[in-house]
Amino acid sequence: MKGSCLCGSVEVVANESSEIGLCHCGMCRRWTGGPFFAVHCDDKVRFSGDTLKTFRSSEWAERAFCGNCGSTLYYRLVPDGEYYVSAGLFQDHVFELASQIFIDEKPAFYTLANQTPMLTGQQVFAQFAPDQ
Repeated sequence: MKGSCLCGSVEVVANESSEIGLCHCGMCRRWTGGPFFAVHCDDKVRFSGDTLKTFRSSEWAERAFCGNCGSTLYYRLVPDGEYYVSAGLFQDHVFELASQIFIDEKPAFYTLANQTPMLTGQQVFAQFAPDQ
């Protein structure tokens, strides 16, 4: 899959994927202006362009954006290098919403019609980061 930020300064190439996940946590909502729709990518995803900026948002994660247009690029788990790339970068790709996390932090003012597996924040940490 190939995609780019809004201004085209940062390009991304990732392995094909048909599923996206959605994060409702307060940090993602503050970062994107709504829930974060993300494609789970391994460490083989590649970004090119000199305007990519990163922000270390926690001990275990960093977030990236285009320093020129501000587009949300990715959330990366630092210890294992897993990337969650913004689905909006891939304009010519069709995705299926497969899961939602931090459902307990989702505000009441929106609801999605999709029926997906849903995890609370506590369930996410218990399943994926039991030592946190």
